[in-house]
Amino acid sequence: MTEDKNFTSDILWRILDVTRQLSTPIELDDMLVLVVDVARDVLRAERGTVFLYDKENHELFAEVGTGLEIEEIRFPADQGIAGICARTSSIVNVPDAYSHEGFNPEIDKKMGYRTRCILSVPLVGLDDSLVGVLQLINKTEGPFNSEDERVAEVLASQCAVALQRARLLREYIIKQKIEHDLTLAREIQRELLPDSMPEIEGYDLAGWNEPADQTGGDIFDAISFDHGKVLLLLADASGHGLGPALSVTQFLAMVRIAFRLQSNLFDLHSHTNNQLVEDLTAERFITAFIGLLEAEYNTIIYHACGQAPLLHYHNLTGEVDVLAASALPLGIMPDIPLEAPDPIRMKKGDIFALISDGIFEQVDNAGEQFGVERTINLIRENSMLRMNEVVKKIYSAVVLHAGKAVQDDDMTIVLVKRDTN
Repeated sequence: MTEDKNFTSDILWRILDVTRQLSTPIELDDMLVLVVDVARDVLRAERGTVFLYDKENHELFAEVGTGLEIEEIRFPADQGIAGICARTSSIVNVPDAYSHEGFNPEIDKKMGYRTRCILSVPLVGLDDSLVGVLQLINKTEGPFNSEDERVAEVLASQCAVALQRARLLREYIIKQKIEHDLTLAREIQRELLPDSMPEIEGYDLAGWNEPADQTGGDIFDAISFDHGKVLLLLADASGHGLGPALSVTQFLAMVRIAFRLQSNLFDLHSHTNNQLVEDLTAERFITAFIGLLEAEYNTIIYHACGQAPLLHYHNLTGEVDVLAASALPLGIMPDIPLEAPDPIRMKKGDIFALISDGIFEQVDNAGEQFGVERTINLIRENSMLRMNEVVKKIYSAVVLHAGKAVQDDDMTIVLVKRDTN
């Protein structure tokens, strides 16, 4: 009897000691090792594993455990003995593993090990949320008993809170790093956008971009060449965020190089499209307008690869042509057949508007889109203003329309106006 009391006292002191250690700042992986080691020691088990609960995917996974020969094991949270423990939030004591229907003997075969008995204990946090499962295998002398269950329950209650805290700390640190990296990526992408639009005699140009995330899937450019020629570009990668941002940044780099090498629009389209087919995944593509403003002839020659609608405001009549795309989006299939659309002929006072669908498709609180018609009316009503002012008018109207609705997509505007003089 005295030995039992001393043994119980030793166990309690060991749990108190580990509680003290768990209260200090400690990395999650180190904490997992400590929990497993203490549980094995106190309950005299050969092996132990902590399965953490991934709520988003409804899975249990282990990164640390005795006898684990792979970096991570992961399985559905309602599978196996650990899954029963997780689902019921109760201790599962299995005196004979091979007689239990939830036991998978294939794991023993793979690891060259013989599991005799299992004790699975739920790890429940302060808010009664499941943190994971502590699983112990093969007590050194016979199966686990009711006293082992009580000890495991006390130990688990202490470990669960500490693990919950450590996981939150890890997630916070990871989030902070991602935020830092995204901020850096946003700064790099911003630097790729033109600081100002080219000054071309007889023309007024404006460009603006507002991503939905820290990095965006939209990008624009305007580069002047000899004889009053200006490359006009607006590209929109499917989706928004870091992946599309990388795609349009790659596309922008290819277009700039091609024009520096004096490629014509047809060759530029062919080479960039074929390269994107190789580089982009099957579900990714880029819509783009690639055009050349020739101020000498007051024309814009172009390819609109899935980028539409294009708006051409005619100052003389007040009419607006709504032009469709002239080719398929880039990156879908190689060697796309290409026919050049009719050039856009810019008469005095005319405005050509390149606008991404983030403007047209911005919804209000009731789900109604801003639409093309509102955009056309704003261009018509403000056609006498400088193009930078028209951009501001459009954006202000979109913000007013949206109300409390969030910005769902990146927004980009490029405006070209021929002076009335």
